[in-house]
Parts: sequence; C-alpha cells; structure tokens
Amino acid sequence: MSLMISEANEAAVAKAFVAQHLNWDQIPVEHPAAGIERQMVIGQNIMVVRFRFVPFLVTPEHTHPHEQMSLVISGRVRFFIEGKETIASAGDVLHFPSNCLHGATMMDEEVVLIDIFSPVREDFLAPA
Repeated sequence: MSLMISEANEAAVAKAFVAQHLNWDQIPVEHPAAGIERQMVIGQNIMVVRFRFVPFLVTPEHTHPHEQMSLVISGRVRFFIEGKETIASAGDVLHFPSNCLHGATMMDEEVVLIDIFSPVREDFLAPA
C-alpha cells in the first residue's frame, strides 16, 4: 500500500527515523478546517499533535483505530465519550482506547490540546 503524503509533511515523516529536539514555534501550522490549527511531530509509531480551536467549535463524534491521549493545555472542552459527557480543563488528561466513540465541543474560550496517537494517523498526513 502506498501512502500519499502532502509536501508539507514529507520532511516531517523523513525525520521520524532520527532523534529530534523541536520547538512548537518551528513546526509548520496547518489549517485542516475553519477554526482549527494543527501542528504535528511524527515518529515511527507515534505522533504528537498540537491543536488550537476557536471557541464553540464542534468536533463530531467519531472513532478511529488509533489509541489516543489528549492533554488539555488551555481552555475548557465538553467531551462526549461513549455516550457520556464530561468537561475537561487545563491540566486534564483523557485516554481514548482504539475505536472509542468520542467527540468534543469547545467552550467559551480558545482551546489548546496536545493529542498523542499510536500508531501514526496517516489520514493526517495525506494532502488536503
């Protein structure tokens, strides 16, 4: 199977096989949808993604085969996890096992999340 990778992510994928010391200020910012900024650090079997969401943005409920950890850096988020609702704020960490149904609604301020995925979300690497 051949993986389609955007030109912007090609260098990041190539670096996945060497040790790295990075700073978020040096990582390209993508805009996968209105109100969303995304930055990615890509390893061989894991990726770290920093998201910045505008207030009140909704990410629909979904599943994926990747295990996910979400760290709330700033703001407040209403998460919907397997039919249950919870509010998370700065300092909270959430774990979503593979194929766990989840979604989120940003509350009344900008939200910054760090998401960690394993394996790598190849769908995030494809050209838009």
